[in-house]
Amino acid sequence: MKIQEIREIIKLIDQSTLTEFSYESEGTKIKLKKYESSSIFTNGQQLDSSSVVEQPKVAEVKAALAPVVQQQKEVVTETVEVAEESKLHKIKSPMVGTFYQSSSPSEAAYVQVGSKVTGESIVCIVEAMKLFNEIEAEIDGEIVEILVKDGQLVEYGQPLFLVREN
Repeated sequence: MKIQEIREIIKLIDQSTLTEFSYESEGTKIKLKKYESSSIFTNGQQLDSSSVVEQPKVAEVKAALAPVVQQQKEVVTETVEVAEESKLHKIKSPMVGTFYQSSSPSEAAYVQVGSKVTGESIVCIVEAMKLFNEIEAEIDGEIVEILVKDGQLVEYGQPLFLVREN
């Protein structure tokens, strides 16, 4: 949360009838309290409460916070996606070479998204120095995502597939 957003919240709370406000998201905590009395003193002079600036409604405070809340939701969504992705097994390239989804251009791909694989299932071929190396899944599960394109050069250790384990 940016300091300007916090200042805007303080300003809105100060102008509202709210006496206490709390907001917490992703380790960021804001707690504001406003103490009101029937008499307000400023520069040693007493003012009555009728001279206070018009109070914004709770809806105005919510509207001002809407962009901040949306931003926090996006961060949470990204965090959940990363957490789910980290639970997936990555089939990595064991060598530098060219990735092929099938044994020849006229053949169907070994696997697609949603395909069930076992530890011995061939998932692709990586060609290196005219040698075609069949790559096995080495895990039982379901292909969730194919991370490279057919004919793409791949590096040693580069993730090729994401697999959800059974």
